[in-house]
Amino acid sequence: MHRIAIACATLASAALVAAALATGASSNTATLRGSVGPGYTINLTKNGQKVKSLPAGTYKFVISDRSRVHNFELENEHGGRVHKELTDVSDVGTRTIVTQLTSGTWKYYCEPHESMMFGTFTVR
Repeated sequence: MHRIAIACATLASAALVAAALATGASSNTATLRGSVGPGYTINLTKNGQKVKSLPAGTYKFVISDRSRVHNFELENEHGGRVHKELTDVSDVGTRTIVTQLTSGTWKYYCEPHESMMFGTFTVR
């Protein structure tokens, strides 16, 4: 009976590790929350505060897309021109993505309305 309990505990631990690896995030990965729409609004926050500067590292982006005419894109303007489309123009809903942020100036924006819907932050 004791061996069965140990085997079950081992399997449960392995399942938790596999789940953490599958999501690409560890429990200490910082979460950034973004939103686009309604109207012509776009935001990115960490712990309720607008993101202005972050240390380089891995981040979980939770993006709430509230309009079928907007999207949420992320781009490193210097240092490699990394570009990621986090949500699509035709979709609404919440999407979670884990990604690596490297040093540079990053811009988040709505591609169809980039001239008025954008923000920037620095990664050091």
